[in-house]
Amino acid sequence: MESFATIIADTNFSYLDWGIVLIYLVLSVGIGIFANRYVGGLSDYIVAGRGMRTALGIATLTGTEMGLVTVMYSAQKGFTGGFAAFHIGVISGLLAFFVGVTGFIVTRLRRERVLTIPEYYGRRYSKGVQVFGGIMLAFGGIFNMGMFLKAGSMFIVGITGLQSESAVTVVMVVLLSLVLFYTVMGGMISVILTDYVQFVVLSFGLFLATGLAIYYLGWDHIFNVVIAEKGEVAFNPVAEGSSFGFDYVMWMAFLGLVNCALWPTAVARALASDSEETVRRQFMFSSITFAIRNIIPYFWGICAFVFVLGTPVLKAAFFPEEGAGEAIDTLYAMPIFLGEVLPVGVIGILTAAMIAAFMSTHDSYLLCWSSVLTNDVAKPLMGGRLTDKGAVLLTRIFVVAIGLLILFISLIYPLKTDLWDFMAVTGAIYFTGAFALLSAGLYWKPASNVGAICALIAGGFAIFGLPTVQEFFLAGLGMSAERIAEIGLVFSSDRVGLGTVVLAILGMVGGSLIFPDKSSSNEVEVS
Repeated sequence: MESFATIIADTNFSYLDWGIVLIYLVLSVGIGIFANRYVGGLSDYIVAGRGMRTALGIATLTGTEMGLVTVMYSAQKGFTGGFAAFHIGVISGLLAFFVGVTGFIVTRLRRERVLTIPEYYGRRYSKGVQVFGGIMLAFGGIFNMGMFLKAGSMFIVGITGLQSESAVTVVMVVLLSLVLFYTVMGGMISVILTDYVQFVVLSFGLFLATGLAIYYLGWDHIFNVVIAEKGEVAFNPVAEGSSFGFDYVMWMAFLGLVNCALWPTAVARALASDSEETVRRQFMFSSITFAIRNIIPYFWGICAFVFVLGTPVLKAAFFPEEGAGEAIDTLYAMPIFLGEVLPVGVIGILTAAMIAAFMSTHDSYLLCWSSVLTNDVAKPLMGGRLTDKGAVLLTRIFVVAIGLLILFISLIYPLKTDLWDFMAVTGAIYFTGAFALLSAGLYWKPASNVGAICALIAGGFAIFGLPTVQEFFLAGLGMSAERIAEIGLVFSSDRVGLGTVVLAILGMVGGSLIFPDKSSSNEVEVS
């Protein structure tokens, strides 16, 4: 099998494309410097003064949720699962529309005028729940970001044809430095401004690349190859032999609700909106983009699968015969495909769009987790001694610290599952408990402090959905990898996730009924 450097070297990426990318990066840095002059206090830095309206809200929400990591993990799912993966995007769009119509969770949080989700925990339950919830949110969120840098760098290496052995690491450091700069400088104001620009660039790049991929491969050819190679499982996620299955579809349905109603970076847009009605409109209209952000990259992954099978060198690299060496990571399939089929100039625009997507996700996530650590961990523990100016400074310090931590995770963590499944499980460390706390706190008066703590602890068990964690735990019990595989003790991430959801709800209900709050001061009126 040919070397990896030889395989990725055949790309159409030119000096013109590098120039397009460079111009975009300079523009992003300039926006960060410009936004810094408008940051007056913590509210400006975290929620942009709560002045965001519908059109800008839709653009920035799309810019954040359509990140490069989204493109990478979705393309990987399309490559491995075929058209059956579309069910994830369809479910996501339908549930985003449901949240927009009903205002489930998000409008009531906006009514509370909190800066973060754990701040609501402090008002509804106690400061202790706020601190614990903030720690769980930050832990799950930062771990969830662990592969963002690596995935983004793999895209750039694959599409540009960079051949240095250290190319992925170098690209990670450069991209992280850029994102840290303008996030630290401008906070949410910078995030919203850059997300708007990125929304425009990204939308153009997505549809242009999709049209060119269909033109290059041929619509009929794409379907014929997928049918011939995968059969029914490429179209039906619950067909016998499918890599998905009914449990997985149910898990995706819960994730579809979480992505818009509970995931902090999406909720941050609701909290930054100028009214509850704006929040509803944001999610109703963004439901289309919630579906598209997955479906288009799934299709790119499917096209990459067809292209790989039709290219002998790539087929041998991604699907090597037994004893012919280790297969290339399927995350590389889509960027290699685009790098070889898109023409000069177009490939530069698309790469700029993908870097835009990369930065729009990172800036929002870095700001989200750092603001939680400041507002919901540091401030309560310091007992009000943290000034507004000090809070902004501390948030900026957390942004840099989290950036360095995710770089470390990207370098050392062995990813033993599809990237999307890794992200779903790590996010579940936070959102399974958060679902119980928010839904009970906002809609059920008896919800108590003990119930909240039980639900948060239960949510932490989601980490066992990671194969690496399961193997480490079982090895600690003296079981070898061979024995673990023999008796099939490794559970799928979807079953662990669904089980954790049930456990968190039982923890909230049971803890609240057995140990009700003595004071009614924490109760909220439910209309």
